[in-house]
Amino acid sequence: MLMERFRLDGKAAIVTGAGRGIGRAIAVALGEAGAAVACAARTQAEIASAAEDVIRAGGKAIAVPCDVDDDAQLQRLVTEAVRAFGRLDVLVNNAGGAPPCLALAVTREEFEAAFRFNVGSAFTLSRFALPHLLEREGASIVNVSSAMSHLVDSGFVSYGTAKAALNHMTRLLACEFAPRVRCNAIAPGAVLTEALGLFVTGELREQMEARTPLRRLGTPQDIAATALYLASPASSWVTGKVFEIDGGTVDSNWPIKFNALDAL
Repeated sequence: MLMERFRLDGKAAIVTGAGRGIGRAIAVALGEAGAAVACAARTQAEIASAAEDVIRAGGKAIAVPCDVDDDAQLQRLVTEAVRAFGRLDVLVNNAGGAPPCLALAVTREEFEAAFRFNVGSAFTLSRFALPHLLEREGASIVNVSSAMSHLVDSGFVSYGTAKAALNHMTRLLACEFAPRVRCNAIAPGAVLTEALGLFVTGELREQMEARTPLRRLGTPQDIAATALYLASPASSWVTGKVFEIDGGTVDSNWPIKFNALDAL
């Protein structure tokens, strides 16, 4: 049966940034498909709640506090997931982000911090997870990137450049890890998470929707559906790809425009 290829019964996953938004939706989707999920993020209360949602959806779950900028905590995350579930089949590197900021206002330290958070953490966690992933047939790494990795707009030089690097790192890891571990990425467009929803309301939201061919913002579940596909046997012939899940956007739909030269 084709739908059975989307099942993850008996498999185990790690999802970073699982406390809310896209990460939480991915964790719940994997649990609904039968996976055991280690929900990781910095805030204990959020990941505990996410783990409860995974269990209600039909999976197993543990909550592991983790700052992905700390290598020791990343290693502990892998150790605790394998100890709890006895295996590791799927890694979802979802934690990331950087605030919008004009290029001339970004310090070198802030620029490098965006790389550590969005690229370095995914690279390090993938390396720590790899020995365990290699033990399982059909293992998969899913990196959550951004549409800003290939679109252009002002204010996103740190974030967009880091996510572009994450995309190509995905391709390079897919090359090195094939055929035993697949590695793919998702590049979401504007997704109406709790954080974005606090900021994008009223006219701003209408402007963004008008600039999106499918005339709505994304939902965390839109991204979770793609993550489930990439984590499951349904995508067993897919590796080294970046999936653009963005409502059809070919230009940035961010409604606020900046000009770095105005800061001079």
